[in-house]
Amino acid sequence: MNARWDSVDHNLLKAHRVLRPGFGTEAAVYGTILVSGLVAVSSAHEENSVTVLLTVVVTVLVFWGAHVYAGTVARIGERSVVAGTEIVGFREALGLSTQHSLGMLTSATVPALVLLAGTTRLIPDDLANDLALWSGVVILAVLGYVAFLRRGSGLVARVAGALGTASFGAVFVIFKAIIH
Repeated sequence: MNARWDSVDHNLLKAHRVLRPGFGTEAAVYGTILVSGLVAVSSAHEENSVTVLLTVVVTVLVFWGAHVYAGTVARIGERSVVAGTEIVGFREALGLSTQHSLGMLTSATVPALVLLAGTTRLIPDDLANDLALWSGVVILAVLGYVAFLRRGSGLVARVAGALGTASFGAVFVIFKAIIH
């Protein structure tokens, strides 16, 4: 069993290193929670997957733009980490903020693909909406697990981290069940 977990952990760490710039960040966690909330609220009102997808895409783009803008404004005039003592200009601030915020966009990819499958009738609308919502829970669980794995935590702490992070998405599953 231990060798099996070691293999899974090794593969998760390899995938995380590749995906980290846009996915294994606090922006990705925040974006996943945002998308889960949008899917829960939109789909709780019997909206079809086209409407839910459009709601998710437009809202995520607006939040991402606001996040990039706020990060750019906050970084202008700081001391540059890259150039030492030079002051951060607009272009560098925009680049840093865009890179930092990328996870907010990438976090919407899996739920959006699931919703797209509903819009094309590969799967029924209700199922697409539910799977998109549950995909957020799974993504959050993986992000939490990997965060504790990177720290070198034991299996119990990694699983607890996964459950704790996933609980943010599970709140929206429960919310939708109550409203629906």
